[in-house]
Amino acid sequence: MAMLLSCKDLSKSFGPRPLFEGVAMGIDEGERLGMIGPNGSGKSTLLKIIAGLEQPDTGELTTRRNLRVSYVAQRDVFAQGATALSAVVAALGEQMHDDHEREVASRRVLEDIGFTDMNQPVAAMSGGWRKRLALARAMVTEPDLLLMDEPTNHLDLDGVLWLEAFLSTAPMAMIVVTHDRYFLENACSRVLELSKAYPQGTFTVQGPYSEFLRRRADFMTAQQKEQQSLATKVREDIRWLGRGAKARRTKAKGRIEEAGQRMDELDDLKERNAPNRAADISFTATGRQTRKLLDAKGISKALSGKPLFSALELTLSPGTCIGLLGPNGSGKTTLINVLTGKLEPDTGTIKRADDLRIVTFTQQREELDLKQSLRDALCPVSDMLYFRGQAVHVNTWATRFLFRMDQLNTAVGDLSGGEQARIFIAKLMLQPADLLILDEPTNDLDIASLEVLEESLSTFPGAVLLVTHDRYMIARLSSQILALDGKGSARFFADYEQWETIRDREEAARVKEQKDAVKVKDKAMGAPTPQAATPNPAGGK
Repeated sequence: MAMLLSCKDLSKSFGPRPLFEGVAMGIDEGERLGMIGPNGSGKSTLLKIIAGLEQPDTGELTTRRNLRVSYVAQRDVFAQGATALSAVVAALGEQMHDDHEREVASRRVLEDIGFTDMNQPVAAMSGGWRKRLALARAMVTEPDLLLMDEPTNHLDLDGVLWLEAFLSTAPMAMIVVTHDRYFLENACSRVLELSKAYPQGTFTVQGPYSEFLRRRADFMTAQQKEQQSLATKVREDIRWLGRGAKARRTKAKGRIEEAGQRMDELDDLKERNAPNRAADISFTATGRQTRKLLDAKGISKALSGKPLFSALELTLSPGTCIGLLGPNGSGKTTLINVLTGKLEPDTGTIKRADDLRIVTFTQQREELDLKQSLRDALCPVSDMLYFRGQAVHVNTWATRFLFRMDQLNTAVGDLSGGEQARIFIAKLMLQPADLLILDEPTNDLDIASLEVLEESLSTFPGAVLLVTHDRYMIARLSSQILALDGKGSARFFADYEQWETIRDREEAARVKEQKDAVKVKDKAMGAPTPQAATPNPAGGK
């Protein structure tokens, strides 16, 4: 395969703080590279450098001549008043000079991506359809290399599965920054981690995420053994240096220099072998032992005449985790609002335990004041807060969630999505809960933080209602799956695997039914039946 792009010795800093140094990487034709790394390691910045939107401090970027690159950002920006069609037509710019050709090409891509209303206003679209439109805008230019930064954020689970299938047949090479572990496993042919844990700043493995995990574990084990061996030599150097000058005899200068180099190498290895830190997440339960925290009987709800769910029976007890699935607009948020009492059901009853304490993580994080400083967001009153009855200084609390002291006076709105997510989790942890309701808590969190969040939820003694497109998390945590279809049906499944199996079977049946209907229609209209193509013995098409 021919190389499309290569980077050598790239470095980038913001102020005195280096994001990454000495990074080298490349991408070949047809490759699907998944890029991971801790929050703050510089993944998004590196992607922007590759896209030509930012310049590195040092290093060089070499591309194939006339390489076409398209970039899909984390947050999609469209012109005011844009429609689906106008947004994609505008992306073509001068690439096509004929207005009719631009519109035809744009319509074709929009149809491929699932749009039926070409004139739908962008302002009326859900986050998932805006993401599809951003992808259409990138695809219409027919790029050789597609760059995507967290494309699964703000997609529902059906959207993530659609994206995975769509990209599996797309012809171009891709670099995808993502924390979706199933996506890395199913859609990527190579995985690269950007992290200071590695001598060159990156570690890359050909193969899916499972192979990456195995090879990374081997590498880190070898690096730790190297540290142990070097530490033994440094101890010997220290003993030798502690002897008098006469005892050291000849060649002292050379050995002193070697000892100094080994000490520097040991310090470097210690820093690299320190595990990637993750936010210390631990939700607090009230300790209530009530058998039924919430019991819904025969509840139904419709909005604007559209039935969302009907005759639904749902019990939430301590130790249970219900995974709530459904496409955008199917009623997941409405069901949450009904269960929490913000909305009344059209029919049925809901019995909540006395003084039931519900803590809710909302997808949009509306409770965050973007003008507030990080210090005030974490600790609104004085410099002390109380967690599980213990006084904690705001500096200690900030460090627990991976914030630096020089960030405490930064406005919340100037922090990254991952940092804002950690603030929100920190606020929720201060509230003892019987029932945790988590609506897309994984957006913007790195893999290390996701693993800590999963561990905390797995040991939470209360009940959990979990809405997430992270298939790994929902498969690991859910004791039962509740799926809404957006047409009024709500069905329970034993686990995620059963839901996915039945969904695939029903989707295949739906596609077959559509094809059969087309055949019947063609036959009724007298259309000729397509003949199978005769194989070409020479191997041509």
